[in-house]
Amino acid sequence: MQKQGHSEKSGKGLLRSRFVRLWAILALMGPGIITSNVDNDAGGITTYSLAGAKYGLTMLWSLIPITLILVIIQEMGARMGVVSGKGLSDLIRERFGAKVTFYVMILLVITNMGNTIAEFAGIAASLEIFGVSKYLAIPLGIMFLMWLAVKGTYRSVERVFLIACLFYVSYVAVGFIVKPDWVEVVSAMGHPTIKLETDFVLMLTGLVGTTIAPWMQFYLQASVVDKGLRLQDLKVVRVDVIVGSIVVSVVAFFIILACAATLHKAGINIEEASQAALALEPLAGKYCTWLFAFGLFNASVFSAAILPLSTSYTICEAFGWESSLDKKFSEAPQFYGLYCFIIFFSGFVILAPNLPLISIMYVSQILNGLVLPIILVFILYLVNNKSVMRNFSNGRIFNFLAWVSVIVLIILSLGTIGLTLIQGLGPTG
Repeated sequence: MQKQGHSEKSGKGLLRSRFVRLWAILALMGPGIITSNVDNDAGGITTYSLAGAKYGLTMLWSLIPITLILVIIQEMGARMGVVSGKGLSDLIRERFGAKVTFYVMILLVITNMGNTIAEFAGIAASLEIFGVSKYLAIPLGIMFLMWLAVKGTYRSVERVFLIACLFYVSYVAVGFIVKPDWVEVVSAMGHPTIKLETDFVLMLTGLVGTTIAPWMQFYLQASVVDKGLRLQDLKVVRVDVIVGSIVVSVVAFFIILACAATLHKAGINIEEASQAALALEPLAGKYCTWLFAFGLFNASVFSAAILPLSTSYTICEAFGWESSLDKKFSEAPQFYGLYCFIIFFSGFVILAPNLPLISIMYVSQILNGLVLPIILVFILYLVNNKSVMRNFSNGRIFNFLAWVSVIVLIILSLGTIGLTLIQGLGPTG
């Protein structure tokens, strides 16, 4: 009996220690999951919805290489933050000087401002589906986002962001509610389709182009540093990046799937994500519409917080100002001041009448495409610099994969610029 009691106690103790270890690992995760999931913002959801509505299941296979590229790029940034203990803009200033850093920062601020405006447009459009006026939704959104950062700490803000990540499950639910033909889905994933048509190639370029943006690299690395992650946490950081990359692709998968199984089969054309939500109601019921609209609202609010936060981290690091959510407003006035300004300005742009919102979004996309190749080259230079990375620079095989990924992204980035120009000039040309 004593032996049995001893074995039960030891078994419980082992289980408890494993639980404690698992909890400690989960506590270190966050930056990779949050950064990747912001990919599924208003613009990303719109792109996935358009792909599913227009081309059905034929583009699902592209999510596999997209996920691999995302893992490779994000891992380098996270590793650089852990090893150097510095943000990306901080390292760029140290290695390339203030002049180069200044021009890169100007481009990033303009680009991120345009993207943040798009997120507030997503907030307004999604809540209008629930009957909430944008003149109420936008001011409340602005106040909430300002309060979140100014009154919170890194830990509390990260918890809110991780909770927001959980709500992406609404798109998974929609994917099952529409009852797709899973045999067709598996077949589409296993048989890559490429059509040599301009629209198809441009849509594929847009899909991959939504995978990675310049701000993501700055936010990921800054958030790794702000969280205080160190070399002993590197394995967990890598798991965080991989999990985040997989989760974002799973969400994208179900958005494409839902629109393919409903809108594509019904021959319904859409131009934005809110139209996809409304178009789902007669095909799959009002609950699908609500879930889709709620997912758009959650993604837009989430991204409207992350983008200004990323900008604040980036600018303050570049100029040597204090940048941390664990500091008070009085201790980091530039950090919080810039964050609040971007939130306030972007939100009220949506309320202003007769502003060329589409043109603003086009310009931000073009700048995104121009800045991304520069940032990726900076990352590859820094991650292979022994004085920055010590013994943690890229190995030969990883470096080959990284360069291939970067070249692909540069080509697609230039393609996205072409797509944006074509779409932007089309209506007026």
